[in-house]
Amino acid sequence: MALLVLVLAGAIVRPFGWPEAVVAVPAAVLVVVTGAIPFDAALDEVEHLAPVVGFLAAVLVLAQLCDDDGLFRACGAWMARTAAGRPRRLLAQVFVAASAITAVLSLDATVVLLTPVVFATAARLGARPKPHVYACTHLSNTASLLLPVSNLTNLLAFTASGLSFTRFAALMALPWAAAIAVEYLVFRRFFATDLDAGAQTADVGEPPPLPRFALVTVGCTLAGFVLTSAVGVDPAWAALAGALTLAVRALIRRRTTPRALLGAASVPFLAFVLALGIVVRAVVDNGLDEALGHLIPAGTGLPELLAVAALAAVLANVINNLPAVLVLLPLTAPSGPGAVLAVLLGVNIGPNLTYAGSLATLLWRRIVHAHDGEVELREFTRLGVYAVPASLGAAVLALWASLSVIGGG
Repeated sequence: MALLVLVLAGAIVRPFGWPEAVVAVPAAVLVVVTGAIPFDAALDEVEHLAPVVGFLAAVLVLAQLCDDDGLFRACGAWMARTAAGRPRRLLAQVFVAASAITAVLSLDATVVLLTPVVFATAARLGARPKPHVYACTHLSNTASLLLPVSNLTNLLAFTASGLSFTRFAALMALPWAAAIAVEYLVFRRFFATDLDAGAQTADVGEPPPLPRFALVTVGCTLAGFVLTSAVGVDPAWAALAGALTLAVRALIRRRTTPRALLGAASVPFLAFVLALGIVVRAVVDNGLDEALGHLIPAGTGLPELLAVAALAAVLANVINNLPAVLVLLPLTAPSGPGAVLAVLLGVNIGPNLTYAGSLATLLWRRIVHAHDGEVELREFTRLGVYAVPASLGAAVLALWASLSVIGGG
C-alpha cells in the first residue's frame, strides 16, 4: 500500500518533470524482489496488460497523426465559424466535438489536442473560456464510456467483460448519451453568468482544408474494430493498421519522424501502466481483495449496479481511477458484464469530482496553466458535486435499462 501511494504521488506531482514511470518501475521491481508478489504472477500481469498497452500506444499515435494532418484545427475553425458569437452555441459545439473525439480517439486526444484549440477558439470569439475549457476535462472522462478504445480503463474492462466490441458499444451507448446530456444541463446552469456574457462575431477567414485521408483512415479503423471483434481477432490489430497507415504516409511526406512517432506512443507512460499493474496486483493479492470483496454486492439489479458504481467512483477519487479499475475488475467479473460495466461508469464519471481522480484531469490542469488559465479547487469541486452524482445516477439507470433490453451475454 505504501508503494502504491508513492507511485500515485509520483504520477500526480511528477517531481522535476520526471515521467510517471521513474517512480513506478522501481516500485514494481521492489514488490517482486521483496516477495510481495511472485515473479510468475508479475509476469502474468504484464502478459495480461500487454495487449491493452499495445492498443493504447496505437491509438495515441493515431490521434497525434490526425492532429498533424489538421483535424483539430479544422474542428476549431468549424466551431468558430458556426458559433456566430454565441457562447451557448459554442458550448454545445464543444460538447459535440469533445464527445466524438473522446469516444473515437481516446480521452488523451481531447485533453492534449482539443483543449488548446478550444482556448484559441474562445479567444478568437471574445468568449469567456472557462465553461468550454472545463467541458474538455469533464467530457474526457464522461464521454469516454462509449467504445473500448476511448479510455485505458475501457480497454481493461473490455478484456474482463468478455463482450464483443459491438455489444460493448451497444450496452454503453445509452449510458454514454445520458451522462453527457446531464453534464450539458449542469454546465448551462453552473456557468450561466459566463455564457450570458456574450461574445463577438469574428472574421475567422478561410477554413482550413478538411483532412479527408485522416478521416477515412479513422473510419476504416473503427470498422476494423468491429470486424476483428466479430471474427475473434484482437482489435488492437485494427488500431495498429490505422496508425501504420497514417504513419507511413506522414513519413513519406516528411511530416513526421520515427522519433516523433515514438514520442507520440508515450513509451514512459506505457511502462508506468505495466508497473502500476504489478504494484496493484501485489496490493490485491495481499488482502485488499478480501477487504473490498465484502463491499461488492452480488447480482446486477439496479440497486447492485448503483452500489458498485458508487464504490468505484469513491475508490477512483481516493487512489485514482486506473488503480481502482485494476482492483475492482477481478472482484466484479464473476458477477458478469453488467457489474464490470458498472465499475467502468464509476471510474470514468467519478474522477470529475477531484483533481486526483484521473491522470487526464491532472494533465488538463497543466495545459490550462500553460495557457495562463486558472483552475480553482473550490470551483472545480463544486462543479463536480453538482455533475457527478446526477450524471452517474443517470448512466447507471441507463445501463440497467440496456442490460434489460439487450442482455449482457
